Amino acid sequence: MENNVTENQPDGGDTPKIEPKAARKRVDWLGETRGLALMLLAVFAFHSFIAKPFYIPSMSMMPGLLVGDRLVVSKYAFGWNWSSVSFHLLPRGTWRIFGSTPDYGDVVIVVPRNRKEDLIKRVVARPGDRIAVVNGQIVLNGKPVPQAVEPALQIAIDTNQPCDPYAYPGFKARLPSGRDVCELPVLRETMPNGATYRVIDHRVQPFDNMAELTVPDDHVFLMGDNRDHSADSRVSIAENGLGGPVPLSDIGGRAEFITFSLDGSTSWNPASWWTALREGRAWRSLRPAMAAKGKIN
Repeated sequence: MENNVTENQPDGGDTPKIEPKAARKRVDWLGETRGLALMLLAVFAFHSFIAKPFYIPSMSMMPGLLVGDRLVVSKYAFGWNWSSVSFHLLPRGTWRIFGSTPDYGDVVIVVPRNRKEDLIKRVVARPGDRIAVVNGQIVLNGKPVPQAVEPALQIAIDTNQPCDPYAYPGFKARLPSGRDVCELPVLRETMPNGATYRVIDHRVQPFDNMAELTVPDDHVFLMGDNRDHSADSRVSIAENGLGGPVPLSDIGGRAEFITFSLDGSTSWNPASWWTALREGRAWRSLRPAMAAKGKIN
């Protein structure tokens, strides 16, 4: 019978040493902590200077962005400033590094001057522009921005997009397939540079009219695509809006594309993480399409 351990020899020969079990190595907590700190610092730096994921919690940018969309924002598109840094750890300031000006139609992240909360809006006027709003239509430098009526948009109703009867009275519809949708009227707006995108403007409300103002240097005027449900540059700070044109130093990046979208039905069951995915929204670009030359008035 074989033994795992060699026994003493009767002839008095050298007794082999019994090899002890390998001693457990002590955990280098300092090294582990240092490695974790470096990893977190790398993620923080990437999110502050390169790109960061964002979540859409409101309907202010419908129909392009829905509640539940996850998207990526590039932090370098217009240079860097205090609002570029994740968690807004730096004090608010007016400085910019390698700063540039967003173009018409760009979807940007902005931090309102009365709070440190990221909002997402679209650039509709640049420094030096004169902008007014008349019956819901933008008038830019004395010329109405074209708005073409498009067929009603059918958005599937789910937990994140319930088609609230207060916000969208009478817009809930049932298709022949039995699926419930929110059938919304849409307009295609086209900016002077050719940037074109869809907007929703379905009711008369106070922010449909705004007296003309001139956008100051190093500022832009921002509006949400869901014009009746967006606290943007038309809305005062007291009413939780942006309070007019916003400084470029408060612009934290440009929205680039949607990574995935959830309908709000997720639970602790991992299977729901898959079934809650909205079809057809992943990798959708958020850069505005450009109208063909010669098609803009």
